[in-house]
Amino acid sequence: MNIELTAADGHKLAAWRADPPKGAKPRGAIVVIQEIFGANSHMRRVTDGFAADGYVAICPALFDRVKRGVDLGYGPDDIAQGRDLRGKIAWPQVLADTAAAIAEARKSGKVGVVGYCWGGSVAWRAATQLDCDAAVGYYGGMVAEFAGEQPKCPVMLHFGELDASIPLADVDKIKKAHPGLPVHVYPADHGFNCDDRRQYDATAARLARERTLAFFRQHVG
Repeated sequence: MNIELTAADGHKLAAWRADPPKGAKPRGAIVVIQEIFGANSHMRRVTDGFAADGYVAICPALFDRVKRGVDLGYGPDDIAQGRDLRGKIAWPQVLADTAAAIAEARKSGKVGVVGYCWGGSVAWRAATQLDCDAAVGYYGGMVAEFAGEQPKCPVMLHFGELDASIPLADVDKIKKAHPGLPVHVYPADHGFNCDDRRQYDATAARLARERTLAFFRQHVG
């Protein structure tokens, strides 16, 4: 269902919320961070999936500060529009809106953050800057840029070795900066978790999700 969140600076943003099956006590909560394509139908399905696994799941619409109701596909024009929107939002705003989602999720217990593509980078920064109990990032292209930051909670990262947008040298940089961090690399491309994209890799997506769920079971509930 659609809900509204309020950031610390007063900005109001939409979010998609999904709850565990009726009668089931939440294991905790997961904040799902979007790709550059908005809190679109795919991200809502991902959010619904975590709810089916027993978590209160919330996906904030982080583009609302620039344009509301963004629901892009995955063609060249969508990619260009998504990159343009992303470029218009400053990190303090992104983190403030993510913090608002975490605060709402906190009402249901411990909170994990999981992000995809741009959201993978946001998940990393949520772990280093915000109050969450665990974070998982999928192919976050800016994680290497912020590798000098220290996570305040357990973090797991997923990357594709065929991902031309994230060189393996960047992955190695992250590993060297954080040798104890679980960093998984799959024989897959960028966006391998998204079944709406041609880069989708069912085997990699399934294994990454199994690892992600086990990680959240350990650190969230």
